[in-house]
Amino acid sequence: MINNLGARKLSRTGSHRRAMFSNMATSLLLHEKVETTLPKAKELRRVVERVIADAKNGRHIEVRRVVKDKVVYHKVFDVIAPRYKERPGGFTRILKLGARKGDAAAVALVKLV
Repeated sequence: MINNLGARKLSRTGSHRRAMFSNMATSLLLHEKVETTLPKAKELRRVVERVIADAKNGRHIEVRRVVKDKVVYHKVFDVIAPRYKERPGGFTRILKLGARKGDAAAVALVKLV
């Protein structure tokens, strides 16, 4: 039996997850930091690392599948990809912020290194 194969479902449908992570990745690439819950932050890291790696390698279509905003799309290729040209990976950092007051969910800050 193979367990834990793939990504977290986060109690959402596949289309909802794709849309949510597309929006969160766009916000992270635009503002260079975003605050969210810890499980979402860990999954967002997978999405953003792939987007930046694809931008470094000139894969425009793969980046376009995640980043829908034209301003952010151009920022990824003009600003972010050249910044990490020499870096082999690890473009994001997750900082744990503690528990949220309302529901005690673990909150984290995801930022570009």
